Amino acid sequence: MKVRVLGCSGAIARDCRTTSFLVNQNILIDAGTGVGDLTLDEMCQIDHVFLTHSHLDHVAALPLMLDAVSSLRSQPVQVHALAATIAALQANIFNNVIWPDFSRIPSAQTPFLQYRPLAEGDVINVDGTLVSVLPAVHTVPSVGYAVQGAKGWWAFSGDTERNPRLWHELEQLPELMPPLPVGMLVIETAFSNRESELARRSLHLSPTSLAAELADGAAGASYPIYITHTKPSETDLILQEINQMGLSAQADIHWLQAGHVFDV
Repeated sequence: MKVRVLGCSGAIARDCRTTSFLVNQNILIDAGTGVGDLTLDEMCQIDHVFLTHSHLDHVAALPLMLDAVSSLRSQPVQVHALAATIAALQANIFNNVIWPDFSRIPSAQTPFLQYRPLAEGDVINVDGTLVSVLPAVHTVPSVGYAVQGAKGWWAFSGDTERNPRLWHELEQLPELMPPLPVGMLVIETAFSNRESELARRSLHLSPTSLAAELADGAAGASYPIYITHTKPSETDLILQEINQMGLSAQADIHWLQAGHVFDV
């Protein structure tokens, strides 16, 4: 399984694209602005979109992508999300005011978009690829995801603050069939320690709360951990603080960048 990082920034700026991951050719995890780097042919191959939550940086490209490719496709795109996320999309984006309701265009019987509600703990089989729905702790209903590759599970925290249940669920993944280990974890750290109070109130991680998470859950983890979702104005400081705090002694820490491709 190949995972291509289209965007991993917490906001936009030059060369900063918001969260989106392309799994193989047909699965999109979140639909941030990084989707805009795909060609029409690449977008046409996306049959399934899994959304972590309704915030704009994770859904902004979805209506634009559908508009770009729907007339070129013969089947609707399946959008998998929490019921609350689907309700937010229907009320605030695909509402015939901000954007057309693609779940009823060109007709309710043959739409460009179909919603597929999911819940935490679900395991969805997408053409032989398992997608497990992980818990997240955020200001709106949210989840993370783990996708089963040939070598192990690629896991993504989604937007989250302190989340002990995430580590419990990661421990359970190898028990699914076939039994495979966690291959890598992508975890957010949106704010620096100087903004730790803002991180706490907005339910994001800072290096200090990330350190507490790693101490509680990642002790002895054999998989690499990649940092994502940093705010562009904070990225250099977050990296500096993570290095100064010696978090690499707690876990195998790496920095995620758009353009990375992982073979999992």
